[in-house]
Amino acid sequence: TYVKMWADTQRELDTMLQREREEFLQPEEDSEKVMKMLATTYVQYLEILRHLEAAHAHLIHRQKRAAVRRVLDGVMGRLLEIKREMVALEKSECHHMDGILMDLKRVPEDIEIPIPEYFIKENLSVLQEREQYLHEILLNAGLLKQEPVTAMTLEEGIKVIQVAERARQGRARAAFMKKIYLEEKRQSKKEGQETGKNPDDAATCIQKVWRGYSQRKRTEKLREEEMIFLGMVRIWNSSEMINGTGSLPPELEAMSCLQKAKVLQGEVQKREDISFIQELRTTEGPHIKETLQDQITQCFLECRHVTGRFPDYPPEKTGGSKAIFIEKHPEQVAEELAAKKEAEKQEEKNGKNQEKAKMKKPEKDGKQVVDLGWKMGPSNFLSILEEGSSEYQVFWEMRDHKSDFLQDHDPELIKGGEREEVEEEIRVQVDEVMQEKLLNIKKALDGETGPQGKAKKGEKVRAAMMSLACRTIDSLYQELAEEGLLIEVKHVHLSDYIGYHDCLRSILREAGAQPVPSIPEVRQLVALYGILPLGSQTVHENAPLVKSLLLAGPAGVGKKMLVHAICAETGANLFNLTPSNLGGKYPGREGLMMILHMILKVGRELQPSVVWIRDTEKMYSKGPSKGEEEMNFRRLAKLLPQFLKALKPKDRVLVVGTTRRPFDANLGPFCKAYQKIILVPKPDYLTRFGKYFTLWKHYILQGGGALTKLVNLHCLAQVSDGFTQAHVVDVVHTVLTELRLLQMDRKPLRTAEFVTPLARHDPVYREEEETFQ
Repeated sequence: TYVKMWADTQRELDTMLQREREEFLQPEEDSEKVMKMLATTYVQYLEILRHLEAAHAHLIHRQKRAAVRRVLDGVMGRLLEIKREMVALEKSECHHMDGILMDLKRVPEDIEIPIPEYFIKENLSVLQEREQYLHEILLNAGLLKQEPVTAMTLEEGIKVIQVAERARQGRARAAFMKKIYLEEKRQSKKEGQETGKNPDDAATCIQKVWRGYSQRKRTEKLREEEMIFLGMVRIWNSSEMINGTGSLPPELEAMSCLQKAKVLQGEVQKREDISFIQELRTTEGPHIKETLQDQITQCFLECRHVTGRFPDYPPEKTGGSKAIFIEKHPEQVAEELAAKKEAEKQEEKNGKNQEKAKMKKPEKDGKQVVDLGWKMGPSNFLSILEEGSSEYQVFWEMRDHKSDFLQDHDPELIKGGEREEVEEEIRVQVDEVMQEKLLNIKKALDGETGPQGKAKKGEKVRAAMMSLACRTIDSLYQELAEEGLLIEVKHVHLSDYIGYHDCLRSILREAGAQPVPSIPEVRQLVALYGILPLGSQTVHENAPLVKSLLLAGPAGVGKKMLVHAICAETGANLFNLTPSNLGGKYPGREGLMMILHMILKVGRELQPSVVWIRDTEKMYSKGPSKGEEEMNFRRLAKLLPQFLKALKPKDRVLVVGTTRRPFDANLGPFCKAYQKIILVPKPDYLTRFGKYFTLWKHYILQGGGALTKLVNLHCLAQVSDGFTQAHVVDVVHTVLTELRLLQMDRKPLRTAEFVTPLARHDPVYREEEETFQ
């Protein structure tokens, strides 16, 4: 099934690539035509992404999954590139696509962004260990609230004993009354037997009972045969009946089989071919070992020629011999930086001269530059998609998939990936040999018996500036967790952020108005700018880079939930960098710089990571600062651009700010700090009372309540206009107490029970909404 889905999707992708070569390379002046073309391509790529994600999640063959994975990452990146063009064209993050969906015969749910399972599935064991380790750290630091174990008071104990004793007496009385009833019944039967009955009446009674019994058995047998004939009932064999496995209902058995199949599927997907790895280690191991030794020896000789002595061998914690090819001497770094600056200055001079020449040329010729219209920008992912398409055509298109029942690997295709694993194993062995060899050479030539005791002045300064570099990631991770800067992630999904598509918004957009984004549009933007880049390294390195994201909206609309959803969907660490959380921990500007350095180091090493800044508008508040908290905000505002500048495309670290009052900030530097700003709205009527996503219904059922005709959801949706999701949750929790849930059977819920606590909250007024817009 999924091989066929992959083949069909690959053909659709080839058609899309051919269309892009024909249409997107030609300049176009009509912006409406361009927008329609981009939106159509966007929707079609989304469908391709959905099918590729399903195929990748369910295929067993490792190399097939690897081929699908490359194309899957390419499609995600291409979606982000098309989204960038659409935003630049319309100057808006939200687009009117109802007409496109109608032309393509799609429903609004088809433009939801699917989140690949491999974001979490491939690193599940590592994430579970990290989560358990963080939980233990927070528990030992006393930052987690444990449920207190309290003993019963004397009055509570007496009440429990009284309840148990009354129940015992009730059961004893019921047994005594049953005994009396059976005795009376036995006595009446005895009297009837003494009087005697007519034999014909007795025979008629027996016939009636037997005929009814036989007819019911016959009817049940006919019904069972009919269901077996229709394929609605499984035929149980004798072994299943003896083992007791056939006692489950069909629905529960189907769910049990599905769970077992998923577990087995995951085990087969993770399997490794040990024999092939051993063969590769035997045949290519000696050559790899010899090459590594030559490279390390050459590096030692070059370093001694430059610095006058052999370097210290890097320890295993820093990567061993890998660090030799990464780290450089301070003098080499300074020389490279100076040469780079001179090259940049020379390029600037050449660029200015070229600009002057271009400016002068039209004046001499008397010509003007003609704008040919819109043209699609260069893409980093079309080459990836074309390589994936050609690979599919060469290796997989004509392959007989049905004959490969075991879904084994192809030895020729697997060499590249397994060679890296074998090379890493051999590198560890080479490090042990070369480290001993280096000590012998240093002892013979330089008279050194170990690492250098004295260091030059420049090295001392460098060691002082990089004091944190000597610490392990585990120690930094533990310190950040104990100080409350690394917090636990709540297990929520992006789909839990309930919202409904409102097709009437298209009327407002056609009239030229810009309505508030809907909740489904917020989900799409969070998935595009937050989840997809953090989940895939390929997408993050090649797609339009988004380092910072701002979620703005009234209190209680779900900004915090969206931050946790980004982390839960990608397995990211969550750093709470809210300045109010820094009070008294790392004082001064130097302390704040050290925090940012620690977060950057841990976030890079254990990526993906999210840095959350709550109430971020206070960083850019107007007027003089008052108090230590506002001083921390101001310092963080000055250091945040440097932190963002230090993030490279390979670093899957995202800064997410949330704000309830963005209009209190100085909007110039505030908007420059965040590349993407998403307005999170309060729930509209369709969200509060929709056909599928009903806010009130969802939270009432989630709280354990039962809905009857006495609860008018339409009335609650009308009354709760202007209130946020947090208000609805608070009202439901206020009503559905433990006592109220116990009374549910004899006292059903009513609409009035929810209206009274709702009236105690203040809604989001229209003036505040207009200010947000």
